[in-house]
Amino acid sequence: MATYNKRGYKAPKEKEVKGEGVEAVVIDEKDSTTAEVFSKLDETATITEDWVAKNQKIIIGLVAAAALFTIGYLGYQRFIAAPQQEEAANEMFLAQQNFQKATDGVASDSLYKLSLNGSEGKFGFLKIADEYSGTDAGNLANYYAGIAYLNTGKYTEAIDYLNKFKSDDIVLGALAKGAIGDAYSQKNQPKEALENYVKAAESNKNDFTTPRFLLKAGKTALALGNKADALKYFTDIKDNYEATPEAASVDVLMGLAQ
Repeated sequence: MATYNKRGYKAPKEKEVKGEGVEAVVIDEKDSTTAEVFSKLDETATITEDWVAKNQKIIIGLVAAAALFTIGYLGYQRFIAAPQQEEAANEMFLAQQNFQKATDGVASDSLYKLSLNGSEGKFGFLKIADEYSGTDAGNLANYYAGIAYLNTGKYTEAIDYLNKFKSDDIVLGALAKGAIGDAYSQKNQPKEALENYVKAAESNKNDFTTPRFLLKAGKTALALGNKADALKYFTDIKDNYEATPEAASVDVLMGLAQ
């Protein structure tokens, strides 16, 4: 038990006893603790209110800045980004047509060049990648440009543009890395080629791109004299992708790597 005399506490009425002096007011310890907690809360609330009052302009400024950022972002997406994306996609349509015809083997070199540089008043992949770099179409133009350069023997340019391409797509992302490996291989830089083949194989495991680039990685490692790594890549194909075309020739390659 304890005697409580703290400011702000309303004590019970004093008890009078006939024939004796005033009896000391006795407060239960539990009541004392509760009163102290409420007192501290009052003090904290007062400090908070004072801080808000002193920094009101700053708080209002921060809230206004956040609101302006949100409004600005939404406005940018609606009035700038979306129209740019649509415009870039329209520009790229003809370049994609030329690229597709080139991959089908119709006057390949000249069509690849048209896809890169543009034709009939429309931009090619190079201009689209530059002018619309912040759009999905601009990003995809980097991939197309890289593959077009790869197929026309411009390997350094192919590497530059393919490195600019970013994608979460499990196939395109791996194909871009693998194409970088092909460009390095054509430049007679097998170590860099192997590094990118491995990245392509490991980026997203699937039955299409993974065995394809594991096979290229294995062959490149074998050419570098790294039989242990080559055997690892070939064994991965045999154990995990036996139904794929790459698995058909892997036994012979495993024998060469042992």
